[in-house]
Amino acid sequence: MTLSPRSHGRLTVLAVLSLILTLLALGPAPAVTGPAPGPDWWEPVARPAPDSRIDVVGEPFKGTDAQGRVRGFVDAHDHLMSNEAFGGRLICGKPFSPLGVADALKDCPEHYPDGSLAVFDFITRGGDGRHDPHGWPTFKDWPAHDSLTHQQNYYAWVERAWRGGQRVLVNDLVTNGVICSVYFFKDRGCDEMTSIRLQARKTYGMQAYVDEMYGGPGKGWFRIVTDSAQARRVIEQGKLAVVLGVETSEPFGCKQILDVPQCDRADIDRGLDELHALGVRSMFLCHKFDNALCGVRFDSGALGTAINVGQFLSTGTFWQTGRCTGPQHDNPIGLAAAPEAEKKLPPGVSVPSYAADARCNTRGLTALGEYALRGMMQRKMMIEIDHMSVKATGRVLDVLEAESYPGVLSSHSWMDIDWTERVYRLGGFIAQYMHGAEEFTAEARRTDALREKYGVGYGYGTDMNGVGGWPAPRGADTPDPVRYPFRSADGGSLVDRQTTGERTWDVNTDGAAHYGLVPDWLEDIRVTGGQDVIDDLFRGAESYLTTWGGSERHRTENLATGSTASASTSEWNPVTSHSPGRAVDGDRRTRWASDWRDPQWLAVDLGATRTVGRVTLDWERAYGEAYRIEVSADGKDWRTVWSTTAGDGGLDTARFTAVPARFVRVTGLGRGTGWGYSLYEVGVYGA
Repeated sequence: MTLSPRSHGRLTVLAVLSLILTLLALGPAPAVTGPAPGPDWWEPVARPAPDSRIDVVGEPFKGTDAQGRVRGFVDAHDHLMSNEAFGGRLICGKPFSPLGVADALKDCPEHYPDGSLAVFDFITRGGDGRHDPHGWPTFKDWPAHDSLTHQQNYYAWVERAWRGGQRVLVNDLVTNGVICSVYFFKDRGCDEMTSIRLQARKTYGMQAYVDEMYGGPGKGWFRIVTDSAQARRVIEQGKLAVVLGVETSEPFGCKQILDVPQCDRADIDRGLDELHALGVRSMFLCHKFDNALCGVRFDSGALGTAINVGQFLSTGTFWQTGRCTGPQHDNPIGLAAAPEAEKKLPPGVSVPSYAADARCNTRGLTALGEYALRGMMQRKMMIEIDHMSVKATGRVLDVLEAESYPGVLSSHSWMDIDWTERVYRLGGFIAQYMHGAEEFTAEARRTDALREKYGVGYGYGTDMNGVGGWPAPRGADTPDPVRYPFRSADGGSLVDRQTTGERTWDVNTDGAAHYGLVPDWLEDIRVTGGQDVIDDLFRGAESYLTTWGGSERHRTENLATGSTASASTSEWNPVTSHSPGRAVDGDRRTRWASDWRDPQWLAVDLGATRTVGRVTLDWERAYGEAYRIEVSADGKDWRTVWSTTAGDGGLDTARFTAVPARFVRVTGLGRGTGWGYSLYEVGVYGA
């Protein structure tokens, strides 16, 4: 969810109605002597009537390519059920209803008769929020590419995207307790985890709703999956694999007030266990507001000011910035006013100003955040790094690299692009926000060479129902329009303009108004950007599942844990021990510390000769700037396998050609601080 009305050069124009399709007259059906044939497998036996049309003909492709890889597009970031979030009245309409399309696609009651009370539209559109509130069957003003508070994920529109070639959809369960609390209209409480549970149940309800159309459990095209092998089977059957994710600001109640965490490790363990049991397999640790787990990547402009107000209301502190230490940076906060949001601040409190050269959030990944991260890894879940501050992201990538864990995702363009190669090197997956076709292509080309280097596909994150804004129309008079009907990416289906009720949408004149226009938007990319961009996207499902499968198969054994350790010196402390064994006890809250002089060493006896190819060092603030990794068979004759003179603390990973060794030693030659050397944990791993 972006909560950002992205213009990106889009024209803000009124969507115009297209001509209703002229139906071809059909001749009389030939006589049949036997029973009438049943419907094709992809057509339901009992679709509700009336309902939206799909306007795609042809069999959805099944199976794998010649190399055994699945095919198809992946939407790595969507919000099917956000109408249940934020107090239940921010997103109007439902993705499905047992009462039918008229009930599913209707506006919020407070929007009648002219949208005057569509308060959130005032904020997100910068206009007056007025609109024709009637959905079915007229749809005069919504859904539209710039209508941010109306349902875009009606099940039949998602079906059209599937029929157009999409094979993976990540449904991020989303909410924000502060937005819920300050929004005028709500019909439920604001507890974030309560909303997440409800959205998960509703997603399973949507699966059952589709199944019923096709004759019973398991027969529909909408399949919630909980492991990568199951997802592959679903895609090989030609169906849509739906993955559950979570994007919320206070997961497990882990907010922080005046820098004091409101959760502990037990809360995190219970929360992760519950989410995993619900089927959640990917997750953001922070979103919009700093919390007890990590600091966030800022929003900009007036919206950034409004979110910063929310940060204060949630945490008691505003964002704090400092100079960045590397090429990556967070978004600029800016000084634009947000008067309506600022009215929510207590008397005498105002949003601070920020130095232009201080672009980075000072808050990174906290100790609790790292505990949650490692808990996700233990449960084979994938970590979303979009929305994390660059300081938090850097530490997350350090941890994942130290463990060689591939399960890292950037799903909708909220990551600094300079992290791209680190993500791909790990085996992670990247998707781009659903920008306009020309901008999407230009952004894709920036990382073409890296995808070629690592042999990976690409994805998109529609973020629909995420209050972000979507591609505007390029205009009826554009010289290179999408020409209807067009062939799907695999060539097997014919896609025409989409009609729901009395409204027909055309991507040329309406833009990406709802989820059913995803195939049309992809065709727009092909027309304006070229087939190679589509080819990269069509490999997306395979790459996403490769990342997921790698996470599931990941196994790591720290050979140093529980081993015998010795050191040149150990700092004396009257309260606690800083003995060498503290660096191999598996507890990241304890540490070894040396005297304050050079050189110093810490040695680990693995107990037997093992193959060693990687050593990780989790430094406390007293780190080594110059040090070397040495190995020995007998603890007497040592040889250097890795060294550096540019250590900067944090979590270091030393990789080298695998060698047999029983003893591993870290020898510090130059301290990075005035203190000694101090290590929370040493990791020794095989090749």
